[in-house]
Formats: sequence, C-alpha cells, structure tokens
Amino acid sequence: MARHNEIGRIGEDLARKKLMDEGYLILESNWRHGHLEADIIAYKDNTIVFIEVKTRSDNAHGDPESFVDRNKQRAYIRLANTYILRNNRQEEARFDIISVSFVNNEPQINHIEDAFRTTDLI
Repeated sequence: MARHNEIGRIGEDLARKKLMDEGYLILESNWRHGHLEADIIAYKDNTIVFIEVKTRSDNAHGDPESFVDRNKQRAYIRLANTYILRNNRQEEARFDIISVSFVNNEPQINHIEDAFRTTDLI
C-alpha cells in the first residue's frame, strides 16, 4: 500500500475512534455510490452526519480541511441525498470534516462540525 494511502487509513481509524468516544454511532465507513465515497457516516442526536476525513503527514501545504473544496462539498451533498433516499432516513443531515495531521509523529485531530451546508453552495 502506498504511504499516502496508509496515512489516510490511519487518519480514518483515528477519526472513527474519536467519534465513538464522543458518543457517535458509526453507520458506515467508506460508503460508495458510483465513483463517490463518504469516509464516515455517523449518527448522533437524531442527526445523520456525513464526515470527510482529511489526513496529512504534516501541515507544510496547509491544514488538511482546506483541501475540501466546493467540488468535494457538492459531491458529498449528492452522495448524502442518495444515502438518505436509499435508506429512507428522515433525520436531519449535517456535513463535518475531521482533519488529522501529524506533528512530531503525534496525531492532531480537529473535528469541524457543520463544516459546510447545502445553502453555502447555491
């Protein structure tokens, strides 16, 4: 496995652990529809949360969350709509980002709740 893929897998594992520690129920990991993928779909407080995990080995090129651009946000919204329809979910939906970066080989995890909204992209 390529190093960047291994770093990404480690970041997703850390993100799932953090979410579970915060009381989230993990519904799906790496849920796919076509070429789109949600890293984590979780549930808490009557809300389905679609979570993009961005992991970097350092912050030399900026914070990991800065790499979730408008195109990625639009893709996540399309994916969320498909998931909600297919699973007949009635709860509110939210879009979060968890960024993981390594400083001196120690993970720094930042959970950004409500990182973007569908109304931000109109």
